[in-house]
Amino acid sequence: MQGFYNTSIKAYGMALKLASNFNEKAKLWVDGRKNWEEKIASKISETDKVLWVHCSSLGEFEQGRPVIEALKENYPTHKIAVSFFSPSGYEIRKNYQGADVIFYLPLDTKSNAEKLIKVLHPEILILVKYEYWFNLITELHQQNIPTIVVSSIFRESQNFFKKNGKNWFAKKLSLINHFFVQNQKSKDLLDSIQITQNTIAGDTRFDRVKQIIHQDNELDFMNDFKQNSKLIVVGSSWPKDEELFVNLINQKLNNDWKIVFAPHNLNDAEINSFLNKINQKAVKFSDLEKTSQQDLIDSKIFILNTIGILSKVYSYADITYIGGGFGAGIHNTLEAVTFGNPVVFGPKYKKFQEAVDLIEVGGGFSIANRHEFDTIMNRLMNDENFRKESGKKARDFVQNSPNATKIILEYLDDICKS
Repeated sequence: MQGFYNTSIKAYGMALKLASNFNEKAKLWVDGRKNWEEKIASKISETDKVLWVHCSSLGEFEQGRPVIEALKENYPTHKIAVSFFSPSGYEIRKNYQGADVIFYLPLDTKSNAEKLIKVLHPEILILVKYEYWFNLITELHQQNIPTIVVSSIFRESQNFFKKNGKNWFAKKLSLINHFFVQNQKSKDLLDSIQITQNTIAGDTRFDRVKQIIHQDNELDFMNDFKQNSKLIVVGSSWPKDEELFVNLINQKLNNDWKIVFAPHNLNDAEINSFLNKINQKAVKFSDLEKTSQQDLIDSKIFILNTIGILSKVYSYADITYIGGGFGAGIHNTLEAVTFGNPVVFGPKYKKFQEAVDLIEVGGGFSIANRHEFDTIMNRLMNDENFRKESGKKARDFVQNSPNATKIILEYLDDICKS
């Protein structure tokens, strides 16, 4: 199995090199890894004490961010290294000020693992949620450098839990020093393969979103747009999500309600196609400079075709809808519900534990078709008591979650050298 793994890794690298000739993301992946040793060595000296956090992509970075910032605060004499596997994480956070060195994780060959550990010489590697690179984990274990995983979550279908005699994947997983898992099911699965070095700590994303309500969330254009209306915020929407709202906007959107759409893809053609289907006055963020205050007040629909401020916009919401549930899977629900908003999303949510839990506590609602969408939206919009009670359940779900970062930091205090 080790030989098959190594061959697969090399084949994957070759495939990306070929794809880089015509695929921009693959090109970023390949080019970003050029001269990676020199890039790290320019930021890390032989005498530096280094704490290393690896994130697959942007979502895992946001999940690991509370831990990264806590490390920075609690270990000021250390340097913080952050690595990414995907360009969608690295390219957006490559200038993040909370880390001393940010780099692409090189391809997981044995040689690269040895070189990386030599140049980085970390005291510990903290993996966020998942992405287990087995040559790297093996080399760290052999050099007595601990590896821990935070906010990890497991499913029975994963290779680690297949009953096929000596499970190579489970054996590799056992080299990790400790798992901080999100839930009891993940703990039980690890226990079932004799990996008992685990603790239920919850999800570090909760720690981050708890902080959002204490930041300055006021936006002048949102004050002008919302006025005294109730507001639906549609976060990370795709065309299939937006299509559900056409009938609501054209026939049922009375003077009490307005809607903000934050499209996942900021594609002008897709946005304009949607706007052509609705009969209500709309304004786009990109047009704010040429939009009068009165036009903003009079508009019923606002298109947030920008990035970076959606969490602030959620603070104005009375109901939220999170997109992606009719595609690969829903986007982040926690930034919305931390403000006490009931949240609605499509059917593909079951891989997201927080969404499953939100439904269970009564703060979230999944819909599979237009009829279900119309039914729950009608009730949330017209039954104020139901809406507020659902929002309270959503907010309490976040606020009452464990402080995962604190639990992790208590463990690290016994490992990291101050």
